[in-house]
Amino acid sequence: MIFVIIFPFLGILIYLIARGGKMHERAGAQAAQQQQAFDAYVKQAAGTSGSSVDELAKLADLKAKGVITDAEFEAQKAKLLS
Repeated sequence: MIFVIIFPFLGILIYLIARGGKMHERAGAQAAQQQQAFDAYVKQAAGTSGSSVDELAKLADLKAKGVITDAEFEAQKAKLLS
């Protein structure tokens, strides 16, 4: 009975004494890593459309190729700049 009840609790107590101080540090490091991953995901998801400079360059290229007209270019440019 002693081996079944007392030794497991004694083993857990010894483990917590030996390694318990580092548990908090590891949990904090893991939380910081998850926050960084989340922030990177949010930036990537929000920034998928690119900057307005890139969009204007794409529009100018489409206008130069004749894909869009001058009026369409101006309308999209005004939309991007507003």
